[in-house]
Amino acid sequence: MKSKENGELRAYLLWAFVIAWALQLAASAMYWRGNGGAYTALLSLSMFAPMLAAVLSGTGLRGMGWKPRLKGSIRWILAAWFVPAVLGTAGAALYFLLVPQALDLSFGYLYAAMGAEQAAQLEASGLSMSAVALSNVLAALTYAPLINTFFAVGEEAGWRGVMYPRLKQRFGAAGGRIVGGVIWGVWHWPIMVLTGYEYGTAYWGAPVTGPLLFCLIATAMGILLDFLYEKTDCIWVPALGHGAINAFAGVPMVVLNLAYSSWLLLGPLMVGLVGGLPMILLAAALCGRTAKKTA
Repeated sequence: MKSKENGELRAYLLWAFVIAWALQLAASAMYWRGNGGAYTALLSLSMFAPMLAAVLSGTGLRGMGWKPRLKGSIRWILAAWFVPAVLGTAGAALYFLLVPQALDLSFGYLYAAMGAEQAAQLEASGLSMSAVALSNVLAALTYAPLINTFFAVGEEAGWRGVMYPRLKQRFGAAGGRIVGGVIWGVWHWPIMVLTGYEYGTAYWGAPVTGPLLFCLIATAMGILLDFLYEKTDCIWVPALGHGAINAFAGVPMVVLNLAYSSWLLLGPLMVGLVGGLPMILLAAALCGRTAKKTA
């Protein structure tokens, strides 16, 4: 990689981390003050840090395929939309098969998350908790990925549009994706350590093991999203995939036994080692396939 491109990459990473970590620190402060709205807003805003970093570092946003193209891309768009749910369902099923006592079809976690007052109002209105669970699933499969896409593109423009191409040029396709995934994982560390983002705070080895595991999960996710980008040359497709992952992320929690909510290092979510295993295996297969082609 040329020295100019090295400099651009360093500047890009500096801006991406400084902006996002500042927002994550602010979000953490809001979290501990009990201001959930500000916490969510600041985290959503931090997703645009990689895109802003691309502009501030001089790498720019051109040539990323901003104009959506349907011709030849339909199957990859459908894959971006629905494969995350397939992988997430497979991972959750594997987790509940291995830890059957963690499955709670009475939706105890949902009751706890909603609170007694809201749950009572729901039941008084004639809606069942199973209907709420079903609505969460339907949202994750239909409109939620599309809404999330417009936030996820802030990350995808920076990671897959700017960082991954430069890392792949330097380390090779597989190596660049692995290095990029670790960087992406580390980018989340402040909010994970300070608020328990993704795994909570009561898991084994907290607060160290969660951030380390997330680097593996982010690597697998990054490989799948970069694969979609390579296949379509359109930044909106990995953004849709990213949005679909975020949309389905919490769905398995609706049937999780509340007593196992501190076991998230394992599952049932895709960020767990067991819950994320189908995604990890698919990512490894894609990496192996790329390595064979370049050998």
